[in-house]
Amino acid sequence: MSKCSSSSCGDGKASACGGADAVIARQDLAIESSLGRIRHKILVMSGKGGVGKSTVSTNLALSLANRGYRVGLMDVDLHGPDISRMLGLTQCISEVTEKEDGLVPPMRYNDNLKVISLEYMMENRDDTVIWRGPMKNQAIRQFIADINWGDLDYLIIDSPPGTGDEPMTVASTIKDAMALVVTTPQEISLADVRKSLNFCKHVNLQVLGVFENMSGFVCPHCHETVDLFKSGGGERMAADFAVAFLGAIPVDPMVVSGGDDGAPYLAAGGDSPAVAAFAAVVDNVEKQAASAPASPPMGEEACSACASSASCSGGSCPSSS
Repeated sequence: MSKCSSSSCGDGKASACGGADAVIARQDLAIESSLGRIRHKILVMSGKGGVGKSTVSTNLALSLANRGYRVGLMDVDLHGPDISRMLGLTQCISEVTEKEDGLVPPMRYNDNLKVISLEYMMENRDDTVIWRGPMKNQAIRQFIADINWGDLDYLIIDSPPGTGDEPMTVASTIKDAMALVVTTPQEISLADVRKSLNFCKHVNLQVLGVFENMSGFVCPHCHETVDLFKSGGGERMAADFAVAFLGAIPVDPMVVSGGDDGAPYLAAGGDSPAVAAFAAVVDNVEKQAASAPASPPMGEEACSACASSASCSGGSCPSSS
């Protein structure tokens, strides 16, 4: 990132202060300021689609909020944002009449849970989003820089399947993020999810742990467990990669109903095997997050003059020569 002195930005020779780099520099500062108020950042990801990442993200965020933590839930699945619907949130940014501390207020599920999703920005939630990498990268950066997250204990980030633009942007922007990798037990899923764990190694993204979803099905009539998709694959994979295994939950039809109805089931505190198993997973997430190493530096400081000086208000600051 280019640096400058206040004097170089303020003199008449600094015509480059009207360029795009200063906008990025100011956004970098806003991102750093926002992230500095968030203790734990958890990216829920998987190389495989259909494993329940959004279900895990939603129920994890709500479970932590129910335990008294201040939680943010950020949906970076830009082509298929589901978080708003899974929480029954219908708010739209067009309804916002004033900003909070100069920032856009997020949606609120309750006093402890703040939410942002692309659907919040859309008048018609059924419209398709046809974006390539740069647009997606900028949207995610704006989700961090322009939203009034305030002080949070946890920021849960729901991502699309794979190792493309969205998880790459999160990994490069949130240096101290930790990955919660979701899989189902069968080998077809595990083969794709191994790529996610290797992705984490490649981009130096710390792995919080592996979670196995759809691990068996408990019959509601006879209470016997049937391994619809096998079981134990996630735990073996976690051992192979020497990362924590956070736990497994069985298939429960109420999870689907809860998601469709905007009332997340796993965080509801019932007494089903799935709810009990998920509570144990949340316990493990708390323990793993608490024992994580200290956050690395967020990177080079941007020039403070570029962030606040009127001389740089329209753009970028050149490096001093």
